[in-house]
This record gives sequence, C-alpha cells and structure tokens, in this order.
Amino acid sequence: MSELELFKGNSLVNSDLFKSLQNTANNLAGGSGGGGGMRRISLRGGRFRELVNGEQVNVNNSGSLNVVILDAAKISRAYYAGTYDPENPSGPTCWSADTQRPSPDVPDGQRQASACKDCPMNVRGSGQGETRACRYSQRIAVALEGQYDKVYQLNLAAMSVFGKPVDGKMPMQAYANYLQAHNAPPSAVVTEMYFDDNSDVPKLYFKAARPLEEDELQKVIELREHEDVERAITFTVSQADGVQEKPSAPKKSNNVLEKKATSEVADDAPVEEPKNRGKKKEEAASNEDLSDLVDAWDDE
Repeated sequence: MSELELFKGNSLVNSDLFKSLQNTANNLAGGSGGGGGMRRISLRGGRFRELVNGEQVNVNNSGSLNVVILDAAKISRAYYAGTYDPENPSGPTCWSADTQRPSPDVPDGQRQASACKDCPMNVRGSGQGETRACRYSQRIAVALEGQYDKVYQLNLAAMSVFGKPVDGKMPMQAYANYLQAHNAPPSAVVTEMYFDDNSDVPKLYFKAARPLEEDELQKVIELREHEDVERAITFTVSQADGVQEKPSAPKKSNNVLEKKATSEVADDAPVEEPKNRGKKKEEAASNEDLSDLVDAWDDE
C-alpha cells in the first residue's frame, strides 16, 4: 500500500500547502530545526479542561479528547524555586527556550547558570526524588475535532513528550515519529489524546483516530495561518492562570518554527528526563507497514 493512499482522492496531497504541514512533525519529533482571549486546554486533575482567559468553560470527563495539532514549539525548560501553590501561582525563576542557555529575559539574579549543561538544577536529584528541578516541556497549538475556527494552547510536560511506545501507547515524540514514518502530517490527522490511567500525575498518550476529510483539511490549513496559532506556541513568562506576566521587550520572528515555549505551572509535575531514542527506534518506526496505522484507526 502506498504511503499516500491514506489520503487517496484528496487533491491537496501533492500541494505545497500539504507538504508544509510536515514542518510541525519536525518539532513534535524533537527536531531542532480563534479570536478573543487565549484559549487553553489544562490537564489539571487528570481532566481535559477548556479555559478562556483563565476561566474554565468546559470539563471533559471521558479521559480522552480528539484534536488536530496545528503547530508546535521546540522543547523548552523551566525551573521554579519552591513548591507550587495553586492558590498563589508564580512564574518560573529561570527558563530556557532552547534548552541550551537561559533566555535573555531571565533577570541576572535569577539565572542559575550561564549554560543549561552546567546548571545545578539540571542535575538528577535536584528535584523530587531522582528528577531534575529544571523541567522539560513543549507547547502545542490544537483545534478540537470539528471545531476548526478556534485555537487552543496545550502544554505538555516531559512525561507526555518523551518515552518509548509500550503496547501501542505513544508519548508525543514517539507518535510524531510514527506519523512521519508514514508520511502523515500531524495537521492532516485527527489525534486522540488520552490519559495514562496508571500515572499519579496527568500524563498523555497519543493515537491517530482518522485522516481529515478534504473539506476539513482545507479549514485546518486556513486556521494554521491565524495569529492565535503563533500566540499559542510563543514563549511567555506567565505560566499559569492568575500569574502576572513580567513585562519584557516583544520579540518577533517570521518563522513559526522558531517560536519559543515553556512549561505551565498548573499542569507540571516531576517527570522523567528524555532518553536518547537511537537509530533502532527510528528504524522500527520506518519499518512499520501503513496498514498498521490504518488498522489502529479502526480499533475504536
């Protein structure tokens, strides 16, 4: 079966717009390379909570949510001094948009080191148990299935990003690699997000639900150009609802793939550090047959 048969009959498959959707997969796989207020999906309490300007407007108690991934920021990291207090949320002490060095906006007195590799908060045991106090995260922009006029921001903690697939359950990077291996852009697929029932803190897995219909794909392509997509993945110091954002000089970039992100206090938790995926994992993803992907969509 041809890897493009997944979208057979879709006239957009060979267009430059369709091919550009693959750019999002590069960030999701770890590559370096709607109107009004900000809408956000919070994972607090192991529930999908829709928020608008920090106010909760809907709670999904089913344990799963279907979305279309519009774009993604690169992996970032942030360190918070002290213990998180949901009644009095505060911004990060130090943060990095590229996981290599503190962002220029971090005040000199709050920088823990000049480079992340030399930071004492990047040492195992500096956080709870054997974790690191400075935590990885990734911010993505999504649309709810069937609602292609609104953009939601979703912040993924490290345990939802890194890790090997087990029994078909895939964290984000494994899922993105899986889609890449089958030439399926994340923005052309309805993705089912669901909670790991065995985790004490909110942890997500991702699964391909179905390819978008041609009319849906056109709406998603148009939505990707909306300014809210850029806003959703752009770095901000304010991490949680109710946190006052520290003023900083605005930064602009014409390349959406260069936008920066950081972690969200309310959904953050001690997490596993990323492992080196290695060639074996990449080869395994590439050797999977596309029929496996299609079969997965039928296993509802």
